[in-house]
Amino acid sequence: MPAADPSNAVIADALEELGDLYELDGAIIHRVLAYRTAARSVRDASLSVAALARDGRARELPGIGSTLEEKILALLDSGAIPAAERLRAKFPAGLIAVTRLPGLGAKRARLLHSELGVDSLEKLREAALAQRIRTVRGLGPRLEERVLAALAEGAGERATPRVLLPRAIEIGEGLAAGLAELGGPETHVQVAGSARRCADSVKDIDLIAVTTRPTALAKSLVKLEEIETVGSAGKSGARARTHSGIGVDLRIAKPSQLGNLLQHFTGSGRHNAALREAAVRRGLHVSEYGLLDDAIGRTRTCTSEAELYELLGLAYIEPELRENRGELDAARLDGGAGLPILIELEDIRGDLHSHTIASDGRNTIEEMATAARERGYEYLAITDHSATHGFGNDVSPGQLRRQIELVREANARVQGIELLAGSEVNILPDGSLDYEDELLGQLDWVIASAHTSFGTSEQAMTERMIATIEHPLVDAIGHPTGRLIERREPYAIDLDAVFAAAARTGTMLEINANPDRRDLSDVHARAAVRAGVTVLIDSDAHRTSTLANMRWGVATARRAWLTRENVANTRSWHGLQRLRKQTRT
Repeated sequence: MPAADPSNAVIADALEELGDLYELDGAIIHRVLAYRTAARSVRDASLSVAALARDGRARELPGIGSTLEEKILALLDSGAIPAAERLRAKFPAGLIAVTRLPGLGAKRARLLHSELGVDSLEKLREAALAQRIRTVRGLGPRLEERVLAALAEGAGERATPRVLLPRAIEIGEGLAAGLAELGGPETHVQVAGSARRCADSVKDIDLIAVTTRPTALAKSLVKLEEIETVGSAGKSGARARTHSGIGVDLRIAKPSQLGNLLQHFTGSGRHNAALREAAVRRGLHVSEYGLLDDAIGRTRTCTSEAELYELLGLAYIEPELRENRGELDAARLDGGAGLPILIELEDIRGDLHSHTIASDGRNTIEEMATAARERGYEYLAITDHSATHGFGNDVSPGQLRRQIELVREANARVQGIELLAGSEVNILPDGSLDYEDELLGQLDWVIASAHTSFGTSEQAMTERMIATIEHPLVDAIGHPTGRLIERREPYAIDLDAVFAAAARTGTMLEINANPDRRDLSDVHARAAVRAGVTVLIDSDAHRTSTLANMRWGVATARRAWLTRENVANTRSWHGLQRLRKQTRT
């Protein structure tokens, strides 16, 4: 699946922000109100405003004219509204939050900015506590009191959005590389925290550094172009925020402490708490600074995480496993024999879910095949959307027959990879499929996915999915829970019943590697394998570049404790076919 269009809430927020920016800029009130009215209309719309805009129908909504429709289309196409980008350059990012505080507004926010340098809620709090607001003409002590009361209640704050893993890693690795360059050859910087654990999304970026010049390195953080503000900087590290709004926590250690610091800021809170409790029972005390041994009264430091875990009587635990889901017990068994040898990206030998221009992809069959071969794959299934996908660019039965021929012809031309004629078949509300069995029987591979009717009851959705799983020609279920990370919850479904049906019938379940999905999730994938399900990891690529999504599916599988043996497409195509229900039957 391609990256989904922004939700109505995201579009509404963008229009509301643009109205706030225009107000800060001193625009006439009618212009400001127009954007706020439009934002309210978008937020309340019952249909996808993105879809309406692409169809030229956004103007059907109250308060949306041709100018606003153009801005929505710009947001859909580029991820930003040019007018907002221009205005953002004129005002500090934190000033909009100041305007939202009760009793302030744009006029007073501009005044506080020009007179006192207030450009964020924190600076506003500092000014109020220092009783400097009352020194500004037209303001006074009562406003100071209202400001402090509102800030105490969290007014003006918006929940900081979490960033999907690929973007977090991109930001984190960029910052790490920039800092390492500024620090010189004796400086090492790397990403830690939830990004290193490959979580679905990340709240902020944790960076760990070792250097001989800690204070200078901390102060150099502000020199990176991605950084908007640095709140504090000293020899132990710095706190900062990027222009995109994500927080950055830089921690600096001596080379002898790298293992301690890296472990502490990589493990989840629950993993670290369990580790501390286990250490205390051994007379040891774990912290970011070292390992205090009660028996000798000395703190030991570790240059590597492996050394630290060894001192604690544990085998090395991979970062993705550090969630307190049994990894400590597994690490104690027979020198770590209880820990899995996790799947690696290099173990993947083929991709069984991809799209071309026949439906909503952006590249031809041959282009996708060549790109997959360059990734080292032995096989690629072309699985364009079926006849009732519901979002346009569907493949009718007649077109699918022609698509099968085209895949066969491309397979003869493109050497070094096996091309499979497949389809991502839509699961209808009753669990049936939208192609006849006669046509499905001509395909090399069938993956079935639900794309519509998510609002049914748990029982109805479960029965629907099991009916599809029991279809003798369905090889796999795509993105089985329908979730979109940070945007849409999974639909209601009894996954235990689904896993039992999939194990019983030999139907594979997918970890869809699209970073918006990662569906099955790590928790669900682990449960599926425990139930006897065969899992596969697919990119769901809609262009040659997104074949690289496989990385995020493998990350999910690693968090699920999966080995290469647990994943079907670590096998050759011949070996994988022996796992299919048709072969087993």
